Amino acid sequence: MDESRRERFEELAPALIEPVRRYLARRTDPDTAEDVLAETLLVCWRRVEEVPELPLPWVYAVARNCLHNAQRSARRQDRVAARIMAQPQDPGPPDDQALHDALAALRPEEAELLRLWAWEQLTPAEIAVVLDITPNAASIRLTRAKQKLSDRLRKSGAAAGHEESREGRRP
Repeated sequence: MDESRRERFEELAPALIEPVRRYLARRTDPDTAEDVLAETLLVCWRRVEEVPELPLPWVYAVARNCLHNAQRSARRQDRVAARIMAQPQDPGPPDDQALHDALAALRPEEAELLRLWAWEQLTPAEIAVVLDITPNAASIRLTRAKQKLSDRLRKSGAAAGHEESREGRRP
């Protein structure tokens, strides 16, 4: 690591953290703001040679771009949930944690198929190119992955106690 790069970053960072944190806090929720702040500082570290003498406006631009990336990612995740919920086998809208858990429980190859389909909005033919398989294989695997995800979501809903309550009713 070049010592002058590190020194330059250590000189810049302390003066930037709080102004950028406030900038982000006014534009998004606290958790996203902290994530974007970390991403912004990482960009500043990687591009420390490009940081101008008056760094704050430049860093605000970096933070703005990082925030836009985070917002796009959140919208993609929302579209994934919406597309999965639109599947006829799906009994209802899964919460984010249930969806995350269900995806994590799948084989990595199945989860990747679903992400390419839902997040990247690829067709089975396009997924086939990404995964270097035939379009027919992609279509079959995607159908199976959707079914497995739907089954896992259905099971997690039942296991989470979403059955109708009988409390206060007469037998």
